[in-house]
Amino acid sequence: MDSSRRNFLLAGLGSLAAAPALSLAAPATVRHRVKLGVSTYSYWHFREPKVTVAEVITKAAQLNLSGVDILHRQMDIPEKEPLTAEHLAYLRQLKRHALVNGMSLICLSTHQSFVQAKPEDLKLHVDHTIKCLAIAHELGIPCIRINTGRWNTVDFDTLMAQRGIENVPAGRTEEEGYKWCIDGIQQCLKKAEEYGVVLGLENHWGLARTAKGLLKILDALPSPWLGALLDTGNFLENPYDQLEQIAPRAVFVQAKTYYGGGEWYTLDLDYPRIAGILGKAGYQGFVSLEFEGKESADSGVAKSLKVLRQAFGVQ
Repeated sequence: MDSSRRNFLLAGLGSLAAAPALSLAAPATVRHRVKLGVSTYSYWHFREPKVTVAEVITKAAQLNLSGVDILHRQMDIPEKEPLTAEHLAYLRQLKRHALVNGMSLICLSTHQSFVQAKPEDLKLHVDHTIKCLAIAHELGIPCIRINTGRWNTVDFDTLMAQRGIENVPAGRTEEEGYKWCIDGIQQCLKKAEEYGVVLGLENHWGLARTAKGLLKILDALPSPWLGALLDTGNFLENPYDQLEQIAPRAVFVQAKTYYGGGEWYTLDLDYPRIAGILGKAGYQGFVSLEFEGKESADSGVAKSLKVLRQAFGVQ
């Protein structure tokens, strides 16, 4: 090596040594990005004929989506029974089907009610939730949707007509409901950590009907294995203010649309504004479409994805 080249290299190395160390901290501004998925519920609103989970995985691949959010009750296995070898074989077939279609399984949306006065009744819902964690683990799903549950003093259609509001039974208090719910979720957290599956508590009906109620539960159980599952269509009063309150705690997002009119109600949601709220909170996870309109699922989902792609800047 000639002396001029050697001197040039040594000078360059000296400059590097004198330069400040590279920072490993996140940049001051992070480009907002999300991945879009679809809920199997978008194709089946608890009415016959039922569209199978495998069919939705195929459709999601054709729509160039990143993932599928599986509604547990839509699976071709019993909801409440213990898992059998036959059930596990079904789960593995779904997992393979997702793989060959290039599709991630991103959430398992489950149903339970932790608002239970009797310990033995609460245990039934805890055990069911732990079973759902095992299903998610088997499928490689990183998150399950959980609900607080509610008092069940009215049927669901009446609850919707009353905008999600129901009376507390005589002799009971709302604080008791929160205590039972917090206790039930706490009993699930150890298994959530063992399975490596996050519990996403949805702003659903019942105790998490408001941002205040949902945050009361999350604040009582500080854990990396519990967060908010933000549903854009479940705050019926001051929705954007409430979404803004829970957005920093969101681990998963379900985005409602209502083409053809909603099954129970219709909201005119401002998705550019919602995307801005999530971006401000630093959310960079999945946004799963939950089409809840009466239009045919295929056309309703297609229209909805166009809206979400534009709002979130996703191709």
